[in-house]
Amino acid sequence: MRVWIFFLICLAGTTLAAPTEEEPVVEEEPFVEEEPIVEEDPIVEEEPEVGANPVQVETGEFDEAIEIVEDFFPENPCLNHHCKKGKVCEVDDSNEPMCVCQDPLTCPAPVGEFEHICGTDNKTYESSCHFFATKCALEGTKKGHKLHLDYIGPCKLIAPCLNNELNEFPLRMRDWLKNVLVALFERDEENNLLTEKQKLRVKKIYENEKRLEAGEHSLDLLALDFEKNYNMYIYPVHWQFGQLDQHPIDGFLSHTELAPLRAPLIPMEHCTTSFFEHCDADKDKYIALEEWANCFGIKEQDVDNDLVI
Repeated sequence: MRVWIFFLICLAGTTLAAPTEEEPVVEEEPFVEEEPIVEEDPIVEEEPEVGANPVQVETGEFDEAIEIVEDFFPENPCLNHHCKKGKVCEVDDSNEPMCVCQDPLTCPAPVGEFEHICGTDNKTYESSCHFFATKCALEGTKKGHKLHLDYIGPCKLIAPCLNNELNEFPLRMRDWLKNVLVALFERDEENNLLTEKQKLRVKKIYENEKRLEAGEHSLDLLALDFEKNYNMYIYPVHWQFGQLDQHPIDGFLSHTELAPLRAPLIPMEHCTTSFFEHCDADKDKYIALEEWANCFGIKEQDVDNDLVI
């Protein structure tokens, strides 16, 4: 606005400063040569572009907001909506996300046989995606309630577990849990596989000179080592319970929570299913920490919830 006012004053000043004509007076005076009058170039007002306000062009103070029309893509409500296995997110008529059962036909084709899953219905599913999609479709039915992931790989004949084999199973399992923790400790410098508290506990096992190194050992040696170095096995048993007790963290292991451990084991250890069934002493289909510890030979006075966290 100031520039616009200045512009008007300049125009007015130019008009006021214009010389007026007077009648010549003839006097006999000595001739004096007058300096030539240099005429100034007339002020030429710059023509603004057609339809443009000169003030706007010069200062931009009063530029009108220009509406830029952009393509608008509303955020997909399903982006941050989590669905459990076997379900996918869809948007309803109100643009609200909801979880619906996935069609098994939409599951990716398996890369190889190692992706196959054997269900408790003794049926081989092409992949975990196909299995959970099928289980979802059976929700609310008796068949769906009984259907669980049994083990990884195509279904095959699993030999029955004899009583003496069932007694031997925890010997190998305890030793395996201890060796898993030691291996994690050795590789944990930059991988953050263990918490600081876990590292301190495992370090005591790792540095113990009496520790039985990983390898193929006889059942007699495993039993003797457990008897002599009992304290080395207390924490690994608690640690594995804590790794499985996740959905939810309630101090009990469900069939689903046991799956990450038992599913890979069953094809190699045919007593796996019988062992976990035996651990559920009260037959309520959940394994409490006390039941779990007892299965691995941990004494009742050594069961400690603080070791699970």
